[in-house]
Amino acid sequence: MSEDTAQEFAVEFRKTSYNGYQSFSYLKPGQDYEEYKLAKDLGRVPLHDMGLDAEQDARTRRLIDENIIISLHDHPQIFPDDISEVRGYIRTGREHTSYLGLSKSGMTAVFDNMMDGTACVTSKFGWKWDDVIYDLGMRRADLAKQHYARIVYDVDDIRAAKDNGQVGIVLCLEAATPIENEVDRIDILYGMGIRQMGIAYSEANGLGSGLKESRDGGLTVFGRRAVERMNDIGMAIDVSHSGDQTCLDTFEQSTKPVLITHAGARAVWETPRMKPDSVLRACADGGGVIGIEAAPHTSLSHAHPQHSIESVMDHFTYCVELMGIEHVAFGPDTLYGDHVGLHKIFAQNLGVHVAHGGPEYTPVPYVSGLENPTENYYNIVGWLVKHGYSDEDIIAVTGGNILRVLQQIW
Repeated sequence: MSEDTAQEFAVEFRKTSYNGYQSFSYLKPGQDYEEYKLAKDLGRVPLHDMGLDAEQDARTRRLIDENIIISLHDHPQIFPDDISEVRGYIRTGREHTSYLGLSKSGMTAVFDNMMDGTACVTSKFGWKWDDVIYDLGMRRADLAKQHYARIVYDVDDIRAAKDNGQVGIVLCLEAATPIENEVDRIDILYGMGIRQMGIAYSEANGLGSGLKESRDGGLTVFGRRAVERMNDIGMAIDVSHSGDQTCLDTFEQSTKPVLITHAGARAVWETPRMKPDSVLRACADGGGVIGIEAAPHTSLSHAHPQHSIESVMDHFTYCVELMGIEHVAFGPDTLYGDHVGLHKIFAQNLGVHVAHGGPEYTPVPYVSGLENPTENYYNIVGWLVKHGYSDEDIIAVTGGNILRVLQQIW
């Protein structure tokens, strides 16, 4: 899709340095790697109508154009148009990044979580050290062949991305499972560019318990060593998929703020995937930030049980009231393609049904208003504008709070 054609499928912000590069275009598809028909990165679903008037629309665009906008958690990769082909696609080791989509998003930086638990290059079950390194190396090779996206190593790189019309890519892992019992692997990952890592995903690992476990034993002795090493080296710690006690132990152990990069409030929607008040308060007490989650069928609410941006913002308003607005941001956890279908295919790997188990809800094919990384921040900022938030508060929750915490961690 050309940039001119793409304009009708995305809101336009200030011009970026994107020059049309597409992932792995330095190779010959079908010869150097197996080619798959990919989903549309723009125009896969209709744009969500936020109902903004001309003044609100102008203010929304200005706030995004003038300020640093950061997603605390996303997967800006393009998946196969036929999501049933996803395992074969992953086995090529070459997930394509939507540079075009990112260039239309208004984002300054995105915490990019790569394949993560779907890193099944050689194994069906993910989280293997070799597969994660394979994925990381391939992504870095692709990033090295273009000039629009830059890998973020520190806060100065985020500011430079803003100044240069680029997007910053913060390389992340949702769980420390691949380090096994080797604390020095944290250093290796840091050396390869990883700047944020989770404690555990759905299943327990050597560090602590995940959301899938019926009993949460908390942070292990090795987990405490790992937290100390991440503090020492300057790697941000995430507990989004960790069990409640493991979260609390991590906050207590860490000498630096801890992130909940993508979750919501259990008081709003009663599932293990959402966090109880005790965890949310402890995160804020330690100086941390939560990114509000929007992946399909996660952050619903009783007021809006059909998942949409309105459901997500119910979690936002609750967390702001409980934690203080200085501790809240957004980690939409979106991608380009059929996210609902992806969850179904990887349900066993990711523990989706266990983590999402709770009240009944109406399934949706996608989350209207927060379906992909391109549309997220126009709609988030537009919602905040429409609901009377000040410029100061909007700047804080869409980037400022994250920057403040990263300066302490990195």
